[in-house]
Amino acid sequence: MVREQRLAAVFVELADTLVEEFDVVDFLQTLTERCVELVDTDAAGLMLDDQRGNLRVIAYTDESTRLLELFELQKAEGPCLDCFATGQVIANVDLTASRSRWPVFTEAALESGFAYSHALPLRLRRQVVGALNLFTVERRALTGDHLAVAQGMADIATIGLLHERALRDQVVLAEQLQTALHSRIVIEQAKGVLSARAAISVGEAFTRMRTHARRTGEPLTTVAEAVVTGALDDDLQPVIDSA
Repeated sequence: MVREQRLAAVFVELADTLVEEFDVVDFLQTLTERCVELVDTDAAGLMLDDQRGNLRVIAYTDESTRLLELFELQKAEGPCLDCFATGQVIANVDLTASRSRWPVFTEAALESGFAYSHALPLRLRRQVVGALNLFTVERRALTGDHLAVAQGMADIATIGLLHERALRDQVVLAEQLQTALHSRIVIEQAKGVLSARAAISVGEAFTRMRTHARRTGEPLTTVAEAVVTGALDDDLQPVIDSA
C-alpha cells in the first residue's frame, strides 16, 4: 500500500507541468531519479531529441551513466539509439550476451559495472521524442510490473514535454501574429499619409514604399514608420536635416 501511494504521488509530480517556471532539465532529472527509486534498477539516463533529429543526453542519475550515454551517442551504438529509432521497448538485455549486437557499447557498459540494460521510448502514439535507459548492477531482469511503471512514467513525461512545446510554440506564434498586426497597421497609416502628401492613390503609395524597401533592403515596416514620422519625403528620399 505504501508503494502504491508513492506511485500515485510520483505520477502526480510528473504530471504537474502546468507551471510558469517549468524546467525541462529538472523535470527529466526527476524522471530518472524516480525510475531508480520505484523500479528495480540502479541507474538511469535519458536522451532527448533536439527537434533536429539529433539525440542529446539530458538527464542521468550518476556520472558513470552520463559518460556511458555520451559514449553511446559518440559510437552511434546501443539500446537507447535502437529504442529511439524503432519506438519499441528493449528490455532485460543481459549485457554479457549482447556483444554481437552492440560490441562497443556492451564492453563500455560492463566496464562501468552494469550487467543488465533496458531502454524505453518517450513516445506518444507515433511520435518518439527520446529514450530512457535503465541499468542494473546485478544480472536481474525487470518484472512486467516494473516495466509497466517505468513506461507509464516515461509516457507521462512525454505528454508533459509535448504540452510544454505546444505552449511555447503558441507563444511564439502569438508574438509573430502581434508583430504582423502591428506592421500592417503602420503600413496602412503610412499609405494614407503618403497618399495625402504626394496626392497619389493609396495603391501607388504602397507601391512606392515597397519599391523603396526593396531598393534599400529595409523592412517595409521600417519604411512605413519613416513615412509616418516624416523621415522620408513624398518621393521616399531620406529627409536631410539642414541643421
